Amino acid sequence: MKWQGRKKNKNVIKGSRVLTPLGGVGLLILMIIFYLLGGNPLEVLNNTDSSSISIEENTEVNKKLENFLSVILTDTTDIWNEIFNRNSLTYREPKLVLYNSSIQSKCGNSTSNMGPFYCPKDESIYIDVSFYNDLKSKYNKLGEFSFAYVLAHEVGHHVQKQLGTLEQVCELKDQLPEKEFNKYVVKLELQADYFAGVFAHYVQNAGYLKEDDIKDIINATENVGDDRVQQQTVESVIPDTFTHGTSEQRIQWFKKGLKYGDINHENIFNDSEL
Repeated sequence: MKWQGRKKNKNVIKGSRVLTPLGGVGLLILMIIFYLLGGNPLEVLNNTDSSSISIEENTEVNKKLENFLSVILTDTTDIWNEIFNRNSLTYREPKLVLYNSSIQSKCGNSTSNMGPFYCPKDESIYIDVSFYNDLKSKYNKLGEFSFAYVLAHEVGHHVQKQLGTLEQVCELKDQLPEKEFNKYVVKLELQADYFAGVFAHYVQNAGYLKEDDIKDIINATENVGDDRVQQQTVESVIPDTFTHGTSEQRIQWFKKGLKYGDINHENIFNDSEL
């Protein structure tokens, strides 16, 4: 992905290394799953209401990551400002917090085991740089656009917050059995995949993507659907416990966003087959 020399974003906050190390992620498969899937926003809604943020040490690797994600955040901001304006809406820009190992957000204490996540209480996206660096060293075939996709997916949750979708789904948590509620959680995540596809639509048209960037995302997504993950970890597929959708569903909704590049063709909550 072409990003060097492009506009950075003012809403990137650097955090600091935590004094007490918390250890790494256990299974490698969980590392790739959490990173590419993104955090479930509903898992952090009911946590404590603390907002302390620390400041991150400045290494060369972390500086490059900060610059890269800052450019991608600018892309998402430009894209969603344009789409919201076109629909007579106002887009509030999210913040991106880069931290190391652990962070205290308004959604509670979080560690790298969670993977990247969106906190609706402070409208911020949190990404652990040590998690990113560990993945990069172990999975060096992951292209930069894979990490841009992760951020675009989390920005998708921020879009859901502003459209009121996130709140509407959260209200169903105490009204539905877990099995039924999980279906809405899956739809939230697939909608965020659609919004990541909208991002890809715009950066592709702008000429920022390389030839294999979209192909790499689709190949990665094939391996991180709930069905594929369960086959690899528990050797059985249990649809009632899905949280992000099957590989086929995730690819389908990403491609749909990539094709249309708007919010008018997104009808996932009216899809009776999900």
